[in-house]
Amino acid sequence: MAEVPRPSSRPLKRNEIRAQNEALILRAAEKVFAEAGFGGATMQLIADLAGLPKANLHYYFATKEELYRRVVQDIFEIWLQAAEAMDGADTPAEGLGAYIEAKMDISRRHPDGSKVWASEVMHGAPVIQDYLETTLRDWTRGRAALIQRWIDEGQMAPVDPEHLLYMLWATTQHYADFGHQIETLNAGQPLSDAQWREATETVKQIILRGIGALRD
Repeated sequence: MAEVPRPSSRPLKRNEIRAQNEALILRAAEKVFAEAGFGGATMQLIADLAGLPKANLHYYFATKEELYRRVVQDIFEIWLQAAEAMDGADTPAEGLGAYIEAKMDISRRHPDGSKVWASEVMHGAPVIQDYLETTLRDWTRGRAALIQRWIDEGQMAPVDPEHLLYMLWATTQHYADFGHQIETLNAGQPLSDAQWREATETVKQIILRGIGALRD
């Protein structure tokens, strides 16, 4: 987990200060919510980790729930952007391959955000159920239709599109949500750049070959 970024010594404009403080708060909130959950997290803990007065936290985010929803929304928006490569792809190998690469990179760069999402869903999504029933449902239907088109065109095996998406999410997000387990099995060390590349390529090969999107 990268350290919470600290302000530079250069004098900043008002809008720069706001953007920097928001970034500090959101990075700290990701970490605190990931470690303590929504119930265990406090605005004071987040303020302390961000290195800001608690009053500043409430200036940007009035309540803990508002801040929590922003953290969850941010990681989901990042995942949505990762799927853009699918939309313009001509083949499942190209589209799903790029999606896998993007999701693996997100798991490396935003492990805490992924853990917050996972914990929320495992607890029945008490805060973001409305988000699951609208944004996520619509997104999933759209991507499932794209996969079904590739199937109808004979470009991949006739698998259930939604279950394929579930598999992609589970596999790529495993590297974030179960990062400690992976590090333990890796002699107590985070995966190196080379190991991340190997993991990404392995996941791509197994899934794309398994659905018939890659042919020798």
